[in-house]
Formats: sequence, C-alpha cells, structure tokens
Amino acid sequence: MSDEDDADEEATPTVQLGDGRAVEGAPIARVAARLTWPQTKSDILEKFGDTDIRTPDGPESLATILESVDITYFDRRQTFISAVRDVIGREPVATE
Repeated sequence: MSDEDDADEEATPTVQLGDGRAVEGAPIARVAARLTWPQTKSDILEKFGDTDIRTPDGPESLATILESVDITYFDRRQTFISAVRDVIGREPVATE
C-alpha cells in the first residue's frame, strides 16, 4: 500500500455517527458541566431554569424538575445529577 491509500483510509470514518433522529432537550450532564460546584438550587434556577432537559417522557424545563427536589444545596455535580434523575427517571430518552 502507498501513503496515499493510508491517507484515504484515515479520512473515511470507521463508525457511523447516527441516522439523524433528533432528541429534544439538553442532557442533564451538559447543564451540570457548565456549572461550578457547589451550587444552590436558586442559583441553578437563575442560570438554567428555563432550559429544557431530556427526559424519558420528552423535554421538561429544569425549573419544573427542581420543584420536586427537596435539596436546596448541591455539594457536587453528582449530587445534582442524581437528584434530577430521581425525579425524571433513568430510562432511555425517546427520539422523534
């Protein structure tokens, strides 16, 4: 094989990246990654309360989700994600 053949093989993706089905809402991990920890519930609502989060039942606003959470202070990112997942569930998210 020549060097040109190697370059062509590297340019071609070896893994398909998906079939284009859209998923509404942002992953909770993305929201959590944009914050520095610790955070209070009120600060999170101020910064990201209107953000739609992916849930198994479709997108739902983070403010609505956090209404069901009794914790007012999240010491770590994992504590926040766990509290949100306790409300929305851990099932797979539906696509369109």
